[in-house]
Amino acid sequence: MSVGGKERAGDGRGAAGPTVAAAVKQATDLIRAAGSTSPRLDSELLLAHVFDGRREQLYREPERRLNADQAARFKELVARRMRREPVAYIIGHKPFRTIDVLSDPSSIVPRPDTETLVDVALDALAQLDDPHPRVLDVGTGTGAVALAICTERSGVSVIATDVSGLALELARRNAERLHLGDRVDFLQSDLFDDIPSGVRFDVIVSNPPYVSQEEHNGLQPEIRLWEPRDALVSGPTGLEVYERLIPGSLPFLGPLGMLAVEIHEGRVDEVSALFRSTGRFTAIQVHEDLGGAPRVVSARERD
Repeated sequence: MSVGGKERAGDGRGAAGPTVAAAVKQATDLIRAAGSTSPRLDSELLLAHVFDGRREQLYREPERRLNADQAARFKELVARRMRREPVAYIIGHKPFRTIDVLSDPSSIVPRPDTETLVDVALDALAQLDDPHPRVLDVGTGTGAVALAICTERSGVSVIATDVSGLALELARRNAERLHLGDRVDFLQSDLFDDIPSGVRFDVIVSNPPYVSQEEHNGLQPEIRLWEPRDALVSGPTGLEVYERLIPGSLPFLGPLGMLAVEIHEGRVDEVSALFRSTGRFTAIQVHEDLGGAPRVVSARERD
């Protein structure tokens, strides 16, 4: 990519880089050719990061010229995106609902579809009389779900777990960054293995690994090559983690407590059947994401 150039700034102070508009257009063409499905957005996010600002600033100053350092930095970021590295990893953060979380290869990139899981949890919490409900987030990754719940529901306390120590360190950093460290406790655990017995939760949420090994081979390069495989792949069928998670949640649910899990849209029937097979869940519901696809299955423990 050539984001430099020999155009001169009007003040005669020497060579200047391209304008914002020209840089975005050229980067968009290169990133599109590399296979991205959102090349214009990618380009704008990367250039805004170079300017340490917001995308809106690019629209207000399309004729602003990049200096040499900015042009070199932008070239570097575009090259990384052309290798299909996720934008969130390149710029180091990702918006999620009302918050913005740090993002790195220790955890999968938070996705808009997962916001449905937060909606389901908040709806369940709104039905409780308890002003200080307890939530468990199993497989917290960046901490996005746990921290969004805390941000949008006062009084709630959360325990967030992950089997990955690196992911938990990232989640802790996000909690501190959002000033929520006093409301979220982080615990390294494989599902429920290290949660103290006797602890009960009003709501348990989880976005577990649910991709099969075969499906992983066909995922976009941004996911297949860059995101942590263990946080994505459940096993040969994609149901292996649910087979442990759903029955394993029962000792930790309070009376009429709710378990909500994100799902692969093609496995809604299988996951719902796993809830029914325990004989302990009622009010099984399927919740759609903003695109209309089934995204979350929830159920309550029988009273």
